[in-house]
Amino acid sequence: MATTRTEIPGPAGLPLLGSMFDLKDDTLGTFLRSQREHGDVVRITAGPPGIRATVYCVFSAEGAQQVLAGEAANFRKENNFYEEIRESFGNGLLTAQDEDYLRQRRLVQPLFTRKRVDGYAEAVAAEVARVLTGWQDADDATVDVLDEMTELALRAVARILFGTDVDAAVEIVERCFPVINDYVQRRGYSPLNTPREWPTPGNRKAAAAHRELYAVCDRIIAERRASGRTGAQDLLSLLAEAESAEDRSFDADELREQVLIFLLAGHETTATSLGFALHLLALHPEQRKRAHEEVDRVLAGRTPTAADLDALPYLTQVLKEAMRLFPAAPAIGRRAVAATEIGGHTIPAGADVIVAPWVTHRHPDYWPDADRFDPDRFTPEAEAERPRYAWFPFGGGPRACIGQHFSMLESVIALAMVLQAYDFEAIDTEVPLSTGITLQALGTARVRLHARTA
Repeated sequence: MATTRTEIPGPAGLPLLGSMFDLKDDTLGTFLRSQREHGDVVRITAGPPGIRATVYCVFSAEGAQQVLAGEAANFRKENNFYEEIRESFGNGLLTAQDEDYLRQRRLVQPLFTRKRVDGYAEAVAAEVARVLTGWQDADDATVDVLDEMTELALRAVARILFGTDVDAAVEIVERCFPVINDYVQRRGYSPLNTPREWPTPGNRKAAAAHRELYAVCDRIIAERRASGRTGAQDLLSLLAEAESAEDRSFDADELREQVLIFLLAGHETTATSLGFALHLLALHPEQRKRAHEEVDRVLAGRTPTAADLDALPYLTQVLKEAMRLFPAAPAIGRRAVAATEIGGHTIPAGADVIVAPWVTHRHPDYWPDADRFDPDRFTPEAEAERPRYAWFPFGGGPRACIGQHFSMLESVIALAMVLQAYDFEAIDTEVPLSTGITLQALGTARVRLHARTA
């Protein structure tokens, strides 16, 4: 019978401050080094005595499955980081818990069936075509694929949410989301924060961005409801009409909160996956050639549809490998309700717990030569040989991302259309990274475009 080891290892850090500066300067690198040096359950402390924070990191696939799925009820979204997201974006599907979450999930789930999501393929393709048209005038035939895919993903999710009201939301979201993202990150990781109502420069800037986001959502929702329009297929209309036998529909505040969460989660995650898939293909001509060949063979120049996804397995493998190396949610936090044994160690009640796709996706037990880009890791045969939670870019368990199929649909269609139109080569070979609500690029990922002839 296995014995529980109560002393959880971890980096010593500085005598008074622990790993505070390591986490501040390189959170993801600190997590990765901690696994290499101390194992799959690690205790990290940061901050001076009196306000010192302690986090327990779980890096194995088995541990991630225990936290997110097997014992999900014991690991709740009650840490400081989720509270800051809740304060900034409302209590939508990403942050809600207990009966609030179950009610929201029951109302929203029918809107994300495969058949319903597949119906958005034409709107996605139209937005990709708009981006490709813009590339024809790119200076020196050079574009930053991370920036370009961020705008694409934002416009696509805004179009699907709002129908024709895309431009009204996109400019404000592009300007306000980075402000709030940075604000949430700083407050979520800080042991001490000033009250939000205090008129500090940071609070005032975030509050202004917050008001703008709320205002544009409220205006579009009010106009939609005042129009009396029914039967529309954009997601806002479907959300406004959503109800089930036991649940009332969303009120105006709840509807706004769902819209904000879908805008946040629906564009940043897909943009990260797509942008880094293009960056990686630009660095690897052999894999890019295989992707071009698959697209040419299957599509023969026509616009892809939802029905083509199963016929483009290599593109799916490329995207999955990009999500392995650059998961949009590189670390996922929870708070333990009761003391729990994980990997032979006892996690105490009330502890902040992190599972980290960034680390598990590079774990040497599951991923030989883990830093190498290799889409063949995701053939059906290779996937069957790994633990279920060796790869979990969409989270897992009862709180897994409801938009997984939409993200993959959008990503495969966009990647196929870019590959139809262009060959490309990397200008930037390294992209410095940070982590906020999602993975953040601190630099550019420029590629030089070469138009392909039909």
